[in-house]
Amino acid sequence: MKHTDLLNIAHTFGSPTYVYDAQKITSQYERLTKAFQNVTNLKLHYAVKALSNLSILKLMKSLGAGLDTVSIQEVQLGLAAGFDPNEIMYTPNGVSLEEIEKAAQLGVKINIDNLSILEQFGSKHPTIPVCIRINPHVMAGGNHNISVGHIDSKFGISIHQIPHVLRIVELTDMHINGIHMHTGSDILDIDVFLYASEILFNTAKNFKELDFIDFGSGFKVPYKKDDIQTNVEELGEKLTTRFNEFCQEYGKELSLNFEPGKFLVSESGTFLAEVNVVKQTTSTVFAGIDSGFNHLIRPMLYNSYHHIENISNPEGRERYYSVVGYICETDTFGNNRRISEIREGDILKFNNAGAYCFSMASNYNSRYRPAEVLWYNEEAHLIRKRETFDDILKNQVEITISSPKKEETVLKEV
Repeated sequence: MKHTDLLNIAHTFGSPTYVYDAQKITSQYERLTKAFQNVTNLKLHYAVKALSNLSILKLMKSLGAGLDTVSIQEVQLGLAAGFDPNEIMYTPNGVSLEEIEKAAQLGVKINIDNLSILEQFGSKHPTIPVCIRINPHVMAGGNHNISVGHIDSKFGISIHQIPHVLRIVELTDMHINGIHMHTGSDILDIDVFLYASEILFNTAKNFKELDFIDFGSGFKVPYKKDDIQTNVEELGEKLTTRFNEFCQEYGKELSLNFEPGKFLVSESGTFLAEVNVVKQTTSTVFAGIDSGFNHLIRPMLYNSYHHIENISNPEGRERYYSVVGYICETDTFGNNRRISEIREGDILKFNNAGAYCFSMASNYNSRYRPAEVLWYNEEAHLIRKRETFDDILKNQVEITISSPKKEETVLKEV
């Protein structure tokens, strides 16, 4: 998108505002499918938690994607967006049996990641097919907060507990239709991912009626110029060869599934914010914007990098700024960034704002959550209204509070 397009969006819809480029999402989807074009059955389930706007889900459906969901509410969003239940994978963590049963009643694919629920679900519903999430004890992600396949992770059933899984399956006579793993985000070393995949293949041999093997996702995207990223083309070539070999050994054409989230939407997203104040201190020049970690928490939560540009003055002389928000705690988006001269009223553009940005926004400090806009067919479409004060009050219930009675003060003569 051009800077002029973004400035027009900021002028039309105000700030702060999230903007998503549908063409970038489409090109990322096509890049991944092309990398695995030699797989007979490939299915991409978009990870809803990355960006759950209904219009984004409908775009994913138009591309041919299914959905990866982690809550019953995400399942319901998928159904509302028009997805067929069998296109939706439900992979919760630490939820109640009751919620899993609700998802099963809706007809979506069930993925279970602990022995307790596996045994309970299998005992009550042996005829409902179930996928099993395996923890391969491989840390493939670059950030411990978002790497979920290591030995200390709360996710998945340990590969060392497979004998227990097999005993549960035998005793309940339940049907296992898939094997799944998710090692984490920001995968850089393809060989480590392939090593984890080999563990999954070996585990799959224990189950004779599989329909699919799900390799999760976690492909790293670039955050700055010349940044490293997952080479999905190399991964596609190597994993396709091994997967096709395994299908021959298994005696059945299985589906190869992935659950990309960040890979599909991160680079499509732009966050627009207006500069409220430029503040010079004894050592720093702060650019204070009309937002904070209530809208974009990733830099504070994950120490993530979002490239920042001044699209109101792109040709201005570059200076060093610390870009900060208006929350009454430290909320710094970038320290000592070299940015074209910033003036009060300028619009700043934050890159890589498509994944885990709006979906993690809050009303902290009783601030409104931003608007969302989809740039589709060279036009800006509002896909979420900016909140108002009515939204802040919407679910609050007022009760009558009476003032406490004040005790009368009796003055005694001395």
